[in-house]
This record gives sequence, structure tokens and C-alpha cells, in this order.
Amino acid sequence: MSASASRPTTRRAGTVIALAAGTVLLAAGAASAHVTVHPESYAKGATDGVLTFRVPNEEDTAFTTKVQVFLPTDHPVLGVLVHPQDGWTAKVTTTKLKTPVKTDDGTITEAASEITFSGGKIGAGQYEDFDVAFGQLPDDTSQLVFKTLQTYSDGKVARWIEESAGGDEPENPAPVLKLTAGGASAAPAPDRTAAVSTAKAADASDSTARGLGVAGLVVGVLGLAAAAFALVRSRGARS
Repeated sequence: MSASASRPTTRRAGTVIALAAGTVLLAAGAASAHVTVHPESYAKGATDGVLTFRVPNEEDTAFTTKVQVFLPTDHPVLGVLVHPQDGWTAKVTTTKLKTPVKTDDGTITEAASEITFSGGKIGAGQYEDFDVAFGQLPDDTSQLVFKTLQTYSDGKVARWIEESAGGDEPENPAPVLKLTAGGASAAPAPDRTAAVSTAKAADASDSTARGLGVAGLVVGVLGLAAAAFALVRSRGARS
């Protein structure tokens, strides 16, 4: 095979390798984190519980300076209290409900509609947990969507406001709390030490899984490269 004749084969092999390498990069970048709420579910009408909003910093050159969590008012969360957070100031905004909620303690006409955390800083590769206690969750819906805005020091605003449709996770998903059928008994407040340990273990497991996945893709790329060059050499030898 002449040098000119071998060029198309070499170019095809290079194209295959480039495409495979691109797949590796896309797979590695697709595992970006987003704002989530924990636990992922509560019983409908649950009382005296705690919701934890986990906010990771996704920027390498900026840090998070403000987090705004919007609470639904069509299915209000009653009795909202914010846990003090070192370095952060929390502001709870309330709104008058279109439909008052009757409880054992009377009729509720106002509820929290937004919680803004500001004044603190979440650096690159870090996250912050914001704890919000509630008196009672609604019992007339199957989920609560907490749309969230995350503001960075460079002015960028990440809008975690999209709801899933058809089972596929959107690009910028809002935190969602599933409400399940069952007793509305009080849930114990989370043990912060245990929660941090669990989070670290989960993060380590997730990082390991991502690493293995990327490693597997890299091995696949190398395999494609070897096969492509073997093909080129084989054809060259036959010539």
C-alpha cells in the first residue's frame, strides 16, 4: 500500500479515536451536581420534621454567595424555621395564602414562600447543607417542588427550576420532595455528624463509580486505537 493510499485509512482511524475520546469527555462532564433536598421523601401531612437543602458549588473560578429557595404556596409548608448557619444570614419571606389551611391549632392564612441564604461562601469543590424545620407538610399532593436560584460571586445565576417530564431528568432540575401515603408521625431531626459521615461515604462511592466508568471508557478508546492502527499495519503488510 502506498503512503497516499494509506492516508484515508489512517484518517478514518483517527476519526474513530477522536469520536470515542469525545464520548469520554461528555460522560465525565455529564455527572455535574445540582441542588437537592434530603430526605428525598416524607409521608403526606408529616409533622415536626427537617428538610436539608444541599447546595454544591459547580464553578471552578467563582464561589456561591446566595441561595434562594422558593416554597410552593398552593400546597404550603407550615411552621417553617431556619437553622442558624455559620457565616450565613437567612431571611424567610411569607405570603398570604389564597386558600387558608385549617389545622388543630387554628386556621393558617400565611406561609413561607421564599428562604434566602446570603452572606456566606461556598468554594470550588465544596457544598453547604441548609436545614429548614417544618411544622407540617401538606397532605393533598404527591410532591413538592422547591425551585432554587444559586448566585455566584461572578454574577452568574444557576436556575434550578425545571421539572422532569416523561421520566427524563432536565438539565437544571429543581429539588423535589416526594410525599408518600402513610402516617403523618413526627420525623426525628437528623444527626448532623451522622449525616456528614453518610454524605462523605456517598460522595466517595459516587466518585469511585464515576472514576470506574470513565476508566472503562478510556480503556475502550485505547482498544479502538489499537484496533485501528492494527488495521492500518495489516493492510500495509498485505500491500
